[in-house]
Formats: sequence, C-alpha cells, structure tokens
Amino acid sequence: MFSLDQLFSYSEKVPLLFNQYLFLFLFTAMFAGFTLVHKNVRLRNFYLLVFSLFFYYKSSGFYFFLLLFSTLVDYGCGFGIYLAKKKWEKKFYLILSLAANLGLLAFFKYSYFIVETINSTFGLDFKAVNFLAAFANGTFGASFDIHEILLPVGISFYTFQTLSYSLDIYRNKIKPCGNIFDFAFFVSFFPQLVAGPIVRASEFLPQIKRPYYLSKSGFGIAIFLIMAGLIKKVIISDYISVNFVDRVFDTPEMYSGFMNLMAVYGYSIQIYCDFSGYSDMAIGLAALLGFRLPINFNSPYKAQNIADFWRRWHISLSTWLRDYLYISMGGNRKGKWKTYRNLFITMLLGGLWHGAAVKFIIWGGLHGLALALHRVWKKYVRINYGAVGKVVSVIITFHFVAFCWMYFRASDVATVKAMLSNIATDFNFSGIFSRVLAYWKVFAIMLVGYVIHMLPSNLKNRIQWWFTESPIYVKVLIFILVVFVTFQATSADIQPFIYFQF
Repeated sequence: MFSLDQLFSYSEKVPLLFNQYLFLFLFTAMFAGFTLVHKNVRLRNFYLLVFSLFFYYKSSGFYFFLLLFSTLVDYGCGFGIYLAKKKWEKKFYLILSLAANLGLLAFFKYSYFIVETINSTFGLDFKAVNFLAAFANGTFGASFDIHEILLPVGISFYTFQTLSYSLDIYRNKIKPCGNIFDFAFFVSFFPQLVAGPIVRASEFLPQIKRPYYLSKSGFGIAIFLIMAGLIKKVIISDYISVNFVDRVFDTPEMYSGFMNLMAVYGYSIQIYCDFSGYSDMAIGLAALLGFRLPINFNSPYKAQNIADFWRRWHISLSTWLRDYLYISMGGNRKGKWKTYRNLFITMLLGGLWHGAAVKFIIWGGLHGLALALHRVWKKYVRINYGAVGKVVSVIITFHFVAFCWMYFRASDVATVKAMLSNIATDFNFSGIFSRVLAYWKVFAIMLVGYVIHMLPSNLKNRIQWWFTESPIYVKVLIFILVVFVTFQATSADIQPFIYFQF
C-alpha cells in the first residue's frame, strides 16, 4: 500500500503518471467522491478543480505555481480585452497575455539554447539563471540550483490552451468566463493537462455548465479507450523502447544498417502508441467524468500525403497552429508564394515548439517544405490514383514521416548522420535472419502494433461496439485482465510519456 508521504508529496524521481498503480488508486478514490457530488454542477466543478490542481502538483511539484500564474494572467487579460473600448486597449491586453505566456515558455524552454548560441557566437561564458529558483531560495529558504532550469510538465500545452482563450476573445468568438474557478478548471482539467489534447475554451467552457450525463454506451467507450491507451503505452510503446529502440539510438554505431532501420520503424510505432495512448486515456477519463475532449489521432500512418498526415496526427496541435499561426500570417489569402512561406514558417515554429535544438528545427523545416511541395504538386500535377497508387502514396508518406522521426528522437544531428550512414553502407544482409531471431519478441510486437494501426476503421469500430454492448461483468473482467497484464508488463523504471518533455 502507499504511505501518506507517497500520496501527498511530490517526487521529482517518480512524478505521477497515468500508467502507475498510484494514479489508479488516486483516481478510484477521487471517483468515489465524485459520485457523491456529480449532480451539483458547481460542487462537481470545484471538486474536480481541486483534484486537477493536486494532480498537477504530483506531476510537477514547485511549478504548480506557474499554472496558477498563467490562469490568473489570462483570466484578467480576457476581461481586459472584452471590456476595452478602444482597439489599442484590446491589443494591449492581448500583447500582455502573449508576453506573459510566451515569455514563460521561452524562458523555460529556450534559455539554454539562447545562452549557448550567444556564447558560441561571441565567445562569451554566460550562464542561464533560473530567477524563480533564486526567488524561492531568497524568500522561502529553499536550496534550488539557480543554474538549473527544468521544463515544467505540460507548460507547452496549457500555454497554448490559455492563449487560445485570449485570442478567441480578441476575435469576438467567445465571451470571457464569468467565474475564476470555472476558468481555472478549464485550464487545469487533469486528463489532458500535461500532454493534451489541446482544448479550446469554446469547446470546453460550455460543458462546465451542463449537468453530468454518461450513457451506458458512453461508459463502455470510455473504458475501452482507457484500456486501449494502456495497451498502446505499456505493452507496445514501452516494451519496444526499453528493449530495442533506445539501445540503437543511443549507440547506432554498435548495430548494423538493418537494425538501425528497424529502430526507425520501431520509434515510428513507439511514438504513435505512446502519444495516442495518452490521448486515448485522457479522452476516456474525461468521458467518465462527463466531459468530451476532441479526438487527437486518426490512424496517421494511413495518410496518403503529408497534408493528410497532419490532418490525422496530433490534430489538436495541427489545428491550433493552423488557426492561430498560419491563418494569422495570411494563410493562403496572399498569393501562392506567401502561402508556401506561411506553411514553412508554421511548421518551423511547430518544430521549435517541441524543443530548442537544431534537430527540431530540421524536423519542422522538413515537414514545412513537404507541405509546400505537396501544395505545388496538387496544383500542377493531375493524376487519377488507383488502388495501387494509393498504397504507394501511403508507403512513401510513411517513410518520409519515419525519416523525419529520426531527427525527433536522436540526441543530435550527428546521430542521424551515423544511422543513415549505417543503413546505406553497412546493411549486413547476411546477418538479418540471426538478428530477427535474437529480437523476435520486439519485432513481433512492432508488427502487431502496425497491423492494429492499419486495420480498417469499420473493423475497429465493430470491436469497440462489441465491448460497449457487452454485459457489465464482461467489461469488468476484461478491464481487470488488461490492467493486470499491463502493470505486469511495466518495466522496473516506469517510462514517462514522450510528450511530457515538450
């Protein structure tokens, strides 16, 4: 069982994750209390707000206060924008919101990158300083390292979420939330807080006022999604990562070109199962509590072109970038060359959103270039694709995406070059059979992951429908079995979700 210290204190080494027994225990206890208050809308919302803040504290510790800061700033700026009579006043509050949120994001995410760039360019020896740690040391007698800047869990997600609130008020799409507690609940809602989906105020705030409702089929779908997320994360993603992908990407020179290529395929299914697994669990947990979150993945490796891929992958981010960045720059309204430029810049900044490193800039730039070239292709090349042509298109798109994932996963660009060199010059065809035998479990799980991913949507829907319509005892038995198997499969060191680092 868990000690009180484990239950209520934050551990930097073991932050709270969905795929832990502790979370299952805490959620079960919270849900028991939820059944007592769910009929009273205001009490329900406040109860979930308190648990959401507690969840974020257990996930990020001291940085809990940054979430409160962003909440207060954007709540105030939202009213400032709405009540302002003059255009410049509205812009002032919008700029204040942008500066506060993007300033914090830039500080925590890009300080080291900026300082290192300045030092290497001008031959200086500056050091990044964590002014929040210095403040805590001086005010509370803490002993934080003022030269260590750790990225707060989920800051990229809740920053975009609160920014969309300010921007939508500025664009007259929504009115400000009248209750600070409701707004804080929107910002901190725990299922999607630390890794998305990115939820917009226009989608979530109306749900806050509605009475709790969960149909029998809705309950079945929620449980099915939670199970699917656990299976994707623990049984597929973590197993592939710990037993194969991490080893190859850490020391690619130790492996043949064939194994390097298999690691690229492995990471492609790993990151999909990891991130979509989190999204599935988030959507399922939210549904149990009576809230609907937007779909975030739609079989992205079935995409026939790169634009189709971005309509299927991390949908909440791609639509956010489209609506608040691409369209704000002019979208496709100012001629074809500016359209290509806007696509490229949007994806370049999307790469930087993931991290301050050259590899992320390259990753975003490659996708931006591909989107621009696809638009050119679509405009000037008219081909009537048959069934074979569509399959070829899917294969080409997947391999381009997998190639780009190398920059996303590798520690640096040099690692990518080493892997590509091995694949091109040291494939070792004669050793393929022995390598497959040695790693047959990993390759089997990779294959299962891809097969499940590529199954027809109607077949997946029929399986989900069968589960939702099955008797309650069948649901309970299957759920207990899945939880038991997934936690038995959990590695000694619980693997954090990949997108926690963004």
